[in-house]
Amino acid sequence: MTEQAKVPAIRFAGFTDPWEQRKLGELFEESDERASDREILSVSVANGIYPASESDRETNPGASLANYKIVHFGDVVYNSMRMWQGAVDASRYDGIVSPAYVVARPNSEVYARFFARLLRQPMLLKQYQQVSQGNSKDTQVLKFDDFASIGISMPASENEQRRIGGFFDRLDSLITLHQRKYDKLVIFKKSMLEKMFPKDGESVPEIRFAGFTDPWEQRKLSEVATFGGGHTPPMADPDNYEDGYVLWVTSQDVKSNYLDRTTTQITEKGAKELTLYPAGSLVMVTRSGILRHTLPVAELRKPSTVNQDIRVILPQGECCGEWLLQFFISHNKELLLEFGKTGTTVESVDFGKIKDMLLYMPSTVEQQQIGDFFAKLDSLITLHQRKLELLQNIKKSLLDKMFV
Repeated sequence: MTEQAKVPAIRFAGFTDPWEQRKLGELFEESDERASDREILSVSVANGIYPASESDRETNPGASLANYKIVHFGDVVYNSMRMWQGAVDASRYDGIVSPAYVVARPNSEVYARFFARLLRQPMLLKQYQQVSQGNSKDTQVLKFDDFASIGISMPASENEQRRIGGFFDRLDSLITLHQRKYDKLVIFKKSMLEKMFPKDGESVPEIRFAGFTDPWEQRKLSEVATFGGGHTPPMADPDNYEDGYVLWVTSQDVKSNYLDRTTTQITEKGAKELTLYPAGSLVMVTRSGILRHTLPVAELRKPSTVNQDIRVILPQGECCGEWLLQFFISHNKELLLEFGKTGTTVESVDFGKIKDMLLYMPSTVEQQQIGDFFAKLDSLITLHQRKLELLQNIKKSLLDKMFV
């Protein structure tokens, strides 16, 4: 490796020395310190080290903790059977871990939080797999001697290690913050969907906007909507697809509540025998393996055509499309259970029966308020999701550029 190759693409100002090539065995020694049979904080190792959700004694009643390994703050702990999956971190706790884990105690040259990231770099994950002992991924064990034999590049300056480790700790905290905000909003929406649509056997929801007191009325879906479908233009004819710009929805596109792009676009020729459905139409996946788990429904944000696995629902008159979308989302599992076809080669739903299904509907004004509420909530969820994805992509890029 050349001197130039030992320098990361991005560094903090003031650091110019090339990184050193070292063996992990020069920097860590295995610790086999065992716990006494008393209650000590139990920690778990996955992509990080955290206090276990419940103590090992509670998980395994009557089990002795005397054989468990003691972990001190700053120790590097890894799962010897899952190291190649990145199950390694530097502990921020004094605690204990199962004897199946390896505890590597750093020497004075090592800032553990830097190594918490370095040891999960993709290039090293491959090396763990190569030096692990065993016949397959499921039986491979990375013993400390093999871990110690692995060569790494690192800054000679502990100060640079601290800057890098601290930077990624702060970035992880920001990612965790946005993840929690996103998770809370998703849970809040789920709760509001349950409360703002009537439960089975009831004609009014638990929560309503002020001023609405009338019971919801039972209607057939076919009374408040019209329906459509589509097909696949012949793929043998490239003129149906090359340089196409007409959106063409397939089951793989219906992954969120709103749809403004598709994996494949078709040409005007390809769309000639298809219906171009307007924005505001709802699309439902009626034939796909995904129907084992969920019934995907989305609102078109742009005019689109569809293939044969998609059915289109066009709200009419007194039916608000945004409300109807949230109705389908709130009743997802029940609809799949009631209308899903069994015994077929590919999972599907009986759309003929869905068209004639009964649903309780409020007035158009109340529908609009409910629809607007959930549309704004969905926008907020999407915003946090995009922030989270952006931060995760930034972290991935910086991990590539700030390590050798």
